[in-house]
Amino acid sequence: MELILVRHGEAASSWGEAADPALSALGRQQAEETALGLNAKLAADTLLISSPLQRALQTAEPLARLRQQVVQENTAFREIPSPVPLAERQDWLKAFMTQQWCDQQEPLLAWRSNLLQQLLRLQRPAVIFTHFLVINAVVGEVRGQPETLCFWPDNGSATHLRSDGSRLELLSLGREIATRIN
Repeated sequence: MELILVRHGEAASSWGEAADPALSALGRQQAEETALGLNAKLAADTLLISSPLQRALQTAEPLARLRQQVVQENTAFREIPSPVPLAERQDWLKAFMTQQWCDQQEPLLAWRSNLLQQLLRLQRPAVIFTHFLVINAVVGEVRGQPETLCFWPDNGSATHLRSDGSRLELLSLGREIATRIN
């Protein structure tokens, strides 16, 4: 069964400015383009699932509208939990992205384990609207890479996986960022 992880469109605010920013104008355009690119390729019974954060939900809206479907929210696909206050989040994320999973504390390992389990529990094809580090956690696990950062998914990009209910297989990575996140 095919699972597609879509990175949300461009946010209106940066990591350190807002805990739950909406999409920027460009982000809304990216969401529309992603919806048009995916819609015709999806099976009729494909679920639409999103992180509960605004930028992911707003990225899901155009595809939901085209398919006349409701988007299911699932907190397992929310951005990585930060152990520091918002003002320190950007520095924490930059450091985190240079580390390996074996260096992480139990709450972050539990977060990653839960999101992988949620993917394996899906019984139907799904498009999951989510975040940069969620996609990295999944791709890294599937590829057997120890790094927390193993690829740079662009806003609106779609990473394709296959699930047999017991393991995930990477079919293709989504489009990568031309310039790195600041």
